[in-house]
Amino acid sequence: MLGAIIGDIVGSRFEFNNHRNKDFELFTSQCRITDDSVMTLAVAKALIEAEKTKINSVAEYQNEHDYYALVENMTIRYMQEIGRKYPNCGYGGMFSQWIFSDKPKSYNSFGNGAAMRVSPVGYFARTESEAIKLSKAVTIVTHDHFEGIKGAEATVEAIFMARCGFKKDAIRNKINRDYYSLNFTIDQIKDTYQFNETCQKTVPQAIQAFLESTSFEDAIRTAISLGGDSDTLAAITCSIAEAYYGIPEEIKEKALTYLDDDLRVIYDEWRAFIK
Repeated sequence: MLGAIIGDIVGSRFEFNNHRNKDFELFTSQCRITDDSVMTLAVAKALIEAEKTKINSVAEYQNEHDYYALVENMTIRYMQEIGRKYPNCGYGGMFSQWIFSDKPKSYNSFGNGAAMRVSPVGYFARTESEAIKLSKAVTIVTHDHFEGIKGAEATVEAIFMARCGFKKDAIRNKINRDYYSLNFTIDQIKDTYQFNETCQKTVPQAIQAFLESTSFEDAIRTAISLGGDSDTLAAITCSIAEAYYGIPEEIKEKALTYLDDDLRVIYDEWRAFIK
């Protein structure tokens, strides 16, 4: 999950000022967390609380349908509760309305926000089937369009496979077969790729950036070099790269300094919980 936060922080200063090569300083005073990090942590908190509730209940959430309904409710609760504390972190118009709504309803979105926040599922899920079901549960509360659900699921699949030790060829084949055609390279599309906030024009590019990378840091640099919606694209790329490579300690420690006390508490709780 921290990989997504790191990608968001590093990419934040390039979102509207793209940097189309790999030569840049990772962390500067211009970097910050955006909605990508805030919502990633909110999803993590929702998974924690849903699991606690399930464990502490005698029978109420042992039924699969009831459990995933619980996950949806917890996702709404914590995305709103945590999200309202950070009103200026870069929410899109529709999502901002959802955050502050008394009766939040999904709004048929296929925005890339579905994929940028879903990484905790890839680290929490015990099986591939559970990963798919959980990715849908935390996504449809806002992004109930087919392409939104697909973008989140593809991201989780890549994370789950990387976490389970699959090699890049297997991950590529899975994404090619079930989700997106990856018949391009980053260099081939770099000159024409533009800012795009949809899953279908962000997720495959982010996965390809991971597949072409040689290390966690190289994954960040490859994603940023493509341009586009830099913070979200890098968040998705690095959420997969974390599962595949791990994160260098110096990058991890520097990134955590960008979290305030409230967000750091959630991160620490997640780390303890996921163990």
